[in-house]
Amino acid sequence: MVARSRSGPRGPAASGGGRELRLVSGAGYAGWEDVYRDNAGWVYALMFEKVGNRPDAEDLTAEVFTAALKPLRISATVPEVRAYLRTTARTVLAGHWRATLGREITVIEDDIPDTPPARQEDSGSAARARAVLDRLPERYRRILELRFLHGMPVREAANALGVTVANAKVLQHRALQAAARLSEEGLP
Repeated sequence: MVARSRSGPRGPAASGGGRELRLVSGAGYAGWEDVYRDNAGWVYALMFEKVGNRPDAEDLTAEVFTAALKPLRISATVPEVRAYLRTTARTVLAGHWRATLGREITVIEDDIPDTPPARQEDSGSAARARAVLDRLPERYRRILELRFLHGMPVREAANALGVTVANAKVLQHRALQAAARLSEEGLP
């Protein structure tokens, strides 16, 4: 197998120069330097794509290789090493976002209920919404019904009303303001 690699990670610290072609056997790498040389480029590119800036991408690339150094067997095959580095990169990136944003970005709960939650009794909100809609001028009521009760996109609602998209957005905005005022005033 022939693999293209750079002499180091891409970024400000990388030396200029062209690409070098090296022969990497499918069986494995000769040493840690070969692991780094063959994989640093794509790990850096992945990190740069995800975080969007060079300093963080370089730090995260270094963190991936530091985290993988101890548990990774040098006797592992090239595909195994790349898969392990990809998984390590995913974990390092998740840690970065957790530290940066203060929370995990995606959480999937293990225990999803088999049955849907029981439907709650109507607290009269539908009747109140209908009463507010009935008190709105015709065009305001119609735009809100089309957009929220029928789930139409703005463009379709505009076509149904015979107005431009911009006009439909203005109508919707004014209708929501009027509905909010009516709701705050209370219904007779």
